Amino acid sequence: MTSRRNGTAVASATVLALTLAACGGGPGDGDAAADGPVTWMAMLHTPTTPEKDGVIETALEEHTGTAFDVQWVPDASKEEKMNAALASGELADIVSLTQTDSTTVRTALTSGMFWDVEDYLADFPNLSQIDPVTLDSARIDGELYGVPFQKIKARYGVVVRQDWLDKLGLEVPHTIEDLTKVAHAFAHDDPDGNGKDDTTGFYDREESFKVGFRSLSGYFGAGSQFEVSDDGQVVPTFTTDAYKDAMEWYRGVYEDGGVNQEFVTVQKQNQQDGIAQGKGGIVVTGLFEAKNYLALAESADPETPMEWALVNDMTYEDVPRRILTDTGGGMGGWLGIPKSEVESEEELKKVLGFIDKLMDEEAFGLMTNGVEGEHYEVDGEGVVTVTDQTAWEQEVQPFASSRPSEKVVTYKSTTPYVDEGNELMAENEEYVITNPAQSLTSKTYDSRWSTIEQQVTDSYNQYITGAIEMADFEAKIESLRGQGLDQIIEEFTAAYDEVNG
Repeated sequence: MTSRRNGTAVASATVLALTLAACGGGPGDGDAAADGPVTWMAMLHTPTTPEKDGVIETALEEHTGTAFDVQWVPDASKEEKMNAALASGELADIVSLTQTDSTTVRTALTSGMFWDVEDYLADFPNLSQIDPVTLDSARIDGELYGVPFQKIKARYGVVVRQDWLDKLGLEVPHTIEDLTKVAHAFAHDDPDGNGKDDTTGFYDREESFKVGFRSLSGYFGAGSQFEVSDDGQVVPTFTTDAYKDAMEWYRGVYEDGGVNQEFVTVQKQNQQDGIAQGKGGIVVTGLFEAKNYLALAESADPETPMEWALVNDMTYEDVPRRILTDTGGGMGGWLGIPKSEVESEEELKKVLGFIDKLMDEEAFGLMTNGVEGEHYEVDGEGVVTVTDQTAWEQEVQPFASSRPSEKVVTYKSTTPYVDEGNELMAENEEYVITNPAQSLTSKTYDSRWSTIEQQVTDSYNQYITGAIEMADFEAKIESLRGQGLDQIIEEFTAAYDEVNG
């Protein structure tokens, strides 16, 4: 991404993820980077691939001065294709690796199969401006084995029903203390005015531990999954006092009726439907979601009174303002460049130059909106509107996932919540808290973490719903120490000391 940190897709654009996939040509087929088109493995999230030599591909080739060949693979087969391609070495000049926590991917990156691009970025106008936090998050044990896909670093906040606040005479909350009062009022004071006891404050879902509550815990001072303790250890945040303080607070809100009582069984789609139906008035989520909730509500009732307040500056007591990253520190994976396909520094620089030009505003616009007059129009206010949705979906949308950066340009939207959300997400960048373990390696983490995390998730759910007490939660953590947790801490700490020593 460039240093112009104001980019996100036009409102209707679907943010797609590139990943590794097998391609038709084998290694060394003509050294494409040197004397043929640059080949690129890309995952497809749309029903059909864009036409070969279509309008967007042709325009991008003209802008970059580079012929390229995208080898699209359906998203549904990404893991199978990734494993097969890495095992066989059947790779392209650029391999889009977006499964950031995949052991297979990380092992391949650290095996010497891909170029370390760190020393070359400074030679390119856009690559040299990649955000340092994103670079830190993209390194593995101190090495940068690809150009990071760059995303907004922290998109979360708290969205609150503004019309309910107005009805109850309440102000928009900006502290945990005020948020607690709002949750109580939404649960007990009939904010929708229908005379029924059918509303709550927070409307959470079964992924509370990993999503909504995780973000809330950050306001209390907890880290982003892992953090460096005062004694220099890299520890899971659920072992910290700040995290447990947040748990005790959230349980109190739950006991008061300020959280939907059945949240442990609510799926994401059920959560969205419940919010649209007015069952709850507080959601910890991406700041871009308010427009989606409103759209869902309007589809059922065009006269819905729903209005949202978007809050990105929630604080707790004397803890400085902060927000946990929800995008891996703004890092959505790597554009890996295999040494088997790109064999010399000269070829590497050609490929990096191509990636760099894809970060230009013109290329970003092509991959996001398409061609003006053909796919979209811009009014006098600078608002971008897709005019031919079918053409956009067929010709432009597949390329949206190929953008090395989502942050090049912010386009004005016809929806005010989109513009407000974009502005607040940009503000979040200054206060983001990232995961120090993301860029480190622990073999025990790779083999045991999913089992450990599931047990902690279960204990979290039991504690919040009153089935167990904090002493029981702490006892569960202690029992996990001998099941790999302490070994993970030891290995991450050693890796951290190695990189930062």
